[in-house]
Amino acid sequence: MKIDILTLFPEMFVPLKESIVGRAVKRNKIEINLVNIRDFSIDKHKKCDDYPFGGGAGMVMMPQPLADAIEAVDAAHTARRIYLSPKGETFSQKMLPRLGGYGHIVLVCGHYEGIDQRVIDLFIDEEISLGDFVLTGGELPAMVVADCLARFQGGVLSEGSLTDESFTGGLLEYPQYTRPQVFRGLPVPEVLVSGDHAKVDAWRKEQALKLTKERRPDLLEEEK
Repeated sequence: MKIDILTLFPEMFVPLKESIVGRAVKRNKIEINLVNIRDFSIDKHKKCDDYPFGGGAGMVMMPQPLADAIEAVDAAHTARRIYLSPKGETFSQKMLPRLGGYGHIVLVCGHYEGIDQRVIDLFIDEEISLGDFVLTGGELPAMVVADCLARFQGGVLSEGSLTDESFTGGLLEYPQYTRPQVFRGLPVPEVLVSGDHAKVDAWRKEQALKLTKERRPDLLEEEK
C-alpha cells in the first residue's frame, strides 16, 4: 500500500520512521511518501496561505499549491484522496478494511483555518476527523491514519494481533499480563497460569465483555 501525505511540515513525521511502522516501511510492506506543499507554490516566497474572503481570524491555505501537489502524486485520480478535517466522519477501526483496500491513499493535511473549499470540492473524496476537537493542523491525524493502516497490512504484525484487540468484534480488549507472576503484591490471575486454554479463552471473553459494558456500552448497542 502507498500513502502520500501532503503537508506544510514534513519534519513532523519522524514517528512514522520508528517502531512497527518504520519496520513495515523498511520491509516494503507499506510506502509512505511525504510531500511538502510549499514545493508547489508559484509564489516567489513559497507562500501557501492568505486572508479569508469575507474577513475573520486566521489564514486559509490557498488552492493553487494544494491542487498542484495533489495532481503531482495522483494525476489520474486513482488514489483515495482524504482531507483530515474536524468536519469529517469520525475515524474508527471499522474504516480500515475499506481504506486498506484502496491500495493508494493521499492524505491532505490542512493548517491554520483550513483549506480553500474549492480544493475540497474539486479534489477530495472524503473528509476524516479524529473526534470532536480541533488541532493546529492535519499532521497528527495523518500520522494516526497512516499508523493504523500500516498495522492492517499483511505481515506487519504477528498472527492474531489484529483479531485479539480492542474494537475487534465490538469489544474492548481483555487485560494483558506478563512476567513477573507477582508484581508489588499483585499476582497474575490464576486462570492465566493454569495451562487450561479453554478456561483462558472463557476468562478473556468474560473480561472483554465486562470492560466494554463498564467503559463503552455504546459499542454493545452498535452490535445489536
